Amino acid sequence: MLSLATRLRAMDDASLRLAIAARSVSATGIRDFFDLAESLLDPASVQAALVHLDRATLAVLAVAGEPVGAAAGAVADLRGPTTAELASRLTVPAGAVVTEADVAARAAELDRLMLARLADGRLAPYEAVSAQLRRWPAQGLPSATELAATPPPAPLPAASENDIRFADRLATERAFTAVSAIAELITELSREPARELSRGGLGLPDTKRLAMVMSVELDAVAPLVAAAARSGLIAHSNGHWLGTEAGEAWMLEGTTRRWAALARAWHDALPADVRALLARRPSFSWGEGLRAFVSWLYPAGGDWMDERVTEFTRDAELIGIMAHHMTSPAGVALLAGDLDAAAALMGRSLPAEVGAVYLQHDLSIVAPGPLAPSIDARLRGLADVESRELASSYRITAASVSRALASGETADSLLDFLRGVSLSGIPQPVEYLIRESAARYGSVRVGNAHTLGSLTQSYIRSDDAALLGTIAVDQTLTPLALVRDTEDRLTSRIPVETVFWALTDARYPVAAENGDGEIVHLRRHQLAIVQPVVVADPAAALVEKLRAGDGGEVMAGDAWLARQLDTAIKGKQTVTVSIAMPGGVVVDYLLEPASVGGGRFRARDRRADIERTLPLSSIISITPVG
Repeated sequence: MLSLATRLRAMDDASLRLAIAARSVSATGIRDFFDLAESLLDPASVQAALVHLDRATLAVLAVAGEPVGAAAGAVADLRGPTTAELASRLTVPAGAVVTEADVAARAAELDRLMLARLADGRLAPYEAVSAQLRRWPAQGLPSATELAATPPPAPLPAASENDIRFADRLATERAFTAVSAIAELITELSREPARELSRGGLGLPDTKRLAMVMSVELDAVAPLVAAAARSGLIAHSNGHWLGTEAGEAWMLEGTTRRWAALARAWHDALPADVRALLARRPSFSWGEGLRAFVSWLYPAGGDWMDERVTEFTRDAELIGIMAHHMTSPAGVALLAGDLDAAAALMGRSLPAEVGAVYLQHDLSIVAPGPLAPSIDARLRGLADVESRELASSYRITAASVSRALASGETADSLLDFLRGVSLSGIPQPVEYLIRESAARYGSVRVGNAHTLGSLTQSYIRSDDAALLGTIAVDQTLTPLALVRDTEDRLTSRIPVETVFWALTDARYPVAAENGDGEIVHLRRHQLAIVQPVVVADPAAALVEKLRAGDGGEVMAGDAWLARQLDTAIKGKQTVTVSIAMPGGVVVDYLLEPASVGGGRFRARDRRADIERTLPLSSIISITPVG
């Protein structure tokens, strides 16, 4: 432990912080570098680090800790074997050449993790680490020889052309479904946010609502919400899920670019070890064959790694990176790190977008294929989505036209848009509904009535006394607590935005106005404000604490001596203490330490059978007595 504590103390702050973070060391109970070294060498901490290592790295570590002539009782070189020696020793059981370069790379990783010391080309595992590995066979885990000699499971045969084509078609269908469902999710959240439960996840009512809008099963809602959040298209804000600016921009992209954004976010979120693992077998099945390979590659952490792979393969299936347990061609390119090639491959298979629709006399709109995003977004503002498939359908209603007018459209702008995209002209019922709705729009006005000292916040006014009377007695508007103020005005204590949208949902021809009586356009829900999360770095805080308590070489030496004596006291162990006497004479005492404090320690002299009190500064060495 002393050698590790000394090494830790000599490291620069950046390297020390990285080492602490790599081993996930908790700052609890750590006061100095000896505590830190003790924590790193604790069996539980060592095992937690070992379960994250792959088989080849574990083999390097295990073999480095074994003396070459162990069977004959040889003593291991404390400096450890060279990387060349390790490569030679690993080649024999592996039955294949293990290169020195590969061993050196793995040795550097073990050195970074504070599991071993790499110096002058020699790798020396810490004894606590080697001891933990020696306990593995009793725990049903592989020995050093088994780590080096056990071959990987037989690789699955390469996929056939038919299998690849089938996977490509199925992956394309899933990609299109996911993109379409997430587009509906963003649109729906802009209309009505979904509440996040305090324990996490969406409530059942919101889940059912979103499943219906997105045309997916209930179980698919949570993964799709997670995929959208991972891509930054939606965000959690003030207890609700809302769309983001990135989500609005995404809605104006084509299907291929939409998919590419989801795929990039999935790939970027892959932990490095999972990414490397999946990239090793891009053309094979991700089913039981992959699980067998995971168990072989991570012999101490198969369950842990299997869970991670399961999570990301589930999401990969969801967005078309894989299908039927097989990586799609686009997924192969993505795992190789070429997103542009992946998008190009997926784009060739996705259905082509169309830029025209059919308007029907029954006020419905039918798209013969996936609409270009700009047209789809404009239609959503004018009409309600009835079905979302390859051929989507919409329906124009008085309420949907009022919604479009409230966002700034006019009758002429709406009709001009429809003329530009319709393959069947504009049926008379469609034009009549739009012009009639525009003529009625704004016959009810809502504005801000808040004045200092008054509880009234908003008003509703209309020159149509009968319409205003209908609003006053409308039972669906009871929560607004409307009060007749004048013959042509009602007031409410509810904010103007809430009143406006309540009247809109009740299908009244309402418009919001400012103090000058000019119509203003309100946004129903604000976008989620995504703030960068500032996460405190516990490793940096621990390094700062350690540096602040470090009193230099002398204090470090005294602390180490005190630590050894404390260990002897707790274990009721007899030790040989070498003391430097005046004149340079060194005297050895056989002592039973009793207490340490104030730079001195008290002990029972076993030979003289007396109690001695000696200064820590005079101690040269402490040696436990077997």
